[in-house]
Parts: sequence; structure tokens; C-alpha cells
Amino acid sequence: MTLESKIRVIAGSLVLISLALGYWVSPWFFLFTAFVGFNLLQSGLTGWCLMNDILRKTGLHKDAPAAG
Repeated sequence: MTLESKIRVIAGSLVLISLALGYWVSPWFFLFTAFVGFNLLQSGLTGWCLMNDILRKTGLHKDAPAAG
């Protein structure tokens, strides 16, 4: 799985989980949904993504070796 695919799966999961928690537990969880959305917007505008750094530093994503 590519890094971009991993980030999309994580972001989508966080949005759905926080929406469910906001509906069934507390409306305050909708702030987390807004936080994820803001980070997606910021990433699209600047090209920098915090989740990208987190996945690389924790070792959950390794860059493929260069071919050739």
C-alpha cells in the first residue's frame, strides 16, 4: 500500500469514528472531525502532512528502495 493510500484510509477512518462518537457519545467529538478536515485542507494547500511524518517516524511506512 502506498503512503498516500495509508493516509487516506487513516483520515477516512478517523472522520467516520469521530462522527459516530459525536453522535452517540458527545457532540464535542465533532471538534476532532473538524481537526481532521482542517489538516486535510492544510495538507492540500501546503504539501506537508503530519500523518506522513508520523507514519515514517514510527516505522509504519518504509519508502521503497530506488530501482536500478
